[in-house]
Amino acid sequence: MSDLYPSLAQCAIVATAFKVLLFPAYKSTDFEVHRNWLAITHSLPVKEWYYEKTSEWTLDYPPFFAAFEWLLSQVAHYVDPAMLVVKNLGYDSWQTIYFQRATVILSELVLVYALSRFVKSVPQPNKQLAQIASLSILLSPGLLIIDHIHFQYNGFMYGTLILSMVLARKQSTLLYSGIIFAVLLCMKHIYLYLSLAYFVYLLRAYCLDPKSMFRPRFGNIIKLGFSIITVFAVAFGPFAYWDQLWQLKDRLFPFSRGLCHAYWAPNIWAMYSFTDRLLIKVAPRLGLIVNQDALASVTRGLVGDTSFAVLPEVTKEHTFALTLLFQLLPLIKLWLQPDWSTFVGAVTLCGYASFLFGWHVHEKAVLLIIIPFSLIALKDRRYFSAFRPLAVAGHVSLFPLLFTAAEFPIKTVYTILWLVLFLFVFDHVAPVPERPRIFLVDRFSLLYITVAIPLIAYCSLIHQLIFGLGQYEFLPLMFMSSYSALGVVGSWIGFMVVYFTA
Repeated sequence: MSDLYPSLAQCAIVATAFKVLLFPAYKSTDFEVHRNWLAITHSLPVKEWYYEKTSEWTLDYPPFFAAFEWLLSQVAHYVDPAMLVVKNLGYDSWQTIYFQRATVILSELVLVYALSRFVKSVPQPNKQLAQIASLSILLSPGLLIIDHIHFQYNGFMYGTLILSMVLARKQSTLLYSGIIFAVLLCMKHIYLYLSLAYFVYLLRAYCLDPKSMFRPRFGNIIKLGFSIITVFAVAFGPFAYWDQLWQLKDRLFPFSRGLCHAYWAPNIWAMYSFTDRLLIKVAPRLGLIVNQDALASVTRGLVGDTSFAVLPEVTKEHTFALTLLFQLLPLIKLWLQPDWSTFVGAVTLCGYASFLFGWHVHEKAVLLIIIPFSLIALKDRRYFSAFRPLAVAGHVSLFPLLFTAAEFPIKTVYTILWLVLFLFVFDHVAPVPERPRIFLVDRFSLLYITVAIPLIAYCSLIHQLIFGLGQYEFLPLMFMSSYSALGVVGSWIGFMVVYFTA
């Protein structure tokens, strides 16, 4: 490891210094969300955590994350006790800001550790490639924007995910991989989208004999089953005892929200919504019926208020069926070929399916694809060609999260520098594939990036110069989301081809 330069530790130290400078930067409502959760878990008994509703930002993460907030609150009490008062809505003293920002950085040490384990786990000839991929994750503009400015704890939880995936590499640590993933599910339920890949891989590689799927390993089945049940019993057992599981279900899965988030995540439904907007203009000429009641809805795109003026409505059942279908397809190959590379590919494609077809997807969930994909993006140039448009589209789609003038140069300059540096390095170090590359995938990737540059310039700057502040705000957001969706969908199709032909 000593010959790998710069090291993860060195980059983590430099990145931390930069993140500390961002302490006074813009913070979203998520900052108040987590402050409120600190107050709830510190001030109330456990049985009241999921009933408290003084703030609109009620506790809606699983119990292990609530326990994590409780641990943080024990230290927060000595920093500024006022932040732990439930009724202090919107409280943001400088002590509170510095404390919460610092906890994000400290919790990200889990990510540094997981990435170091990843580098150590690969064979010696590939350590440099693993190091480069690890640095791209550690210095990710997505984590910088979402965690260290907008405010969340994704670095900590994606570190847990990566650690689980690394432990899945060896037969001797497969059990620990399953346990850690179960713990992760009890921290943030969005990772349920990846659970089918884990289920198939652990069943095939750990519970069944590698030489014959018809020879169950009963000892392994008992150990894995007992471990998973124990994790979920510790997390949810007390709430089952208090007869609160339905209350937890309502908090964790608020299905009353609409198909699209207020800002469209760059997925199939963004393209669907954009197409609907275009059809509104030409519907009279084509003889199409326009639902007048839906016009305001598709313009505003408010949470819980998504409908279409021309195209058919999309239901929760539609999104569930499509998500399940496109998750099952890669799982067939994983069942037949249960090796680690196929497992990571299946996890990535499960992330793609949930992001592209899911109900009320947040733009921040794109990291559910980018981070696991990064672990295999340098397997060869075919993988990198599929990864490249995702890296551009996924990170650029996060720009609307930071809409204040002070953060504009930070998000744009940092993201562009990251893209230029890592895409350039990836392009030079990615091995030549054994199978021939697909001409159209490579050309799509390059064309997409070329067109993205003027589009970003328009959405970020030129639109305001032409129309002024606050005018036609939906236009740049719609263009950004729809074009980013094109990149994510194109990347998904490209990776599907690579995955099934590898």
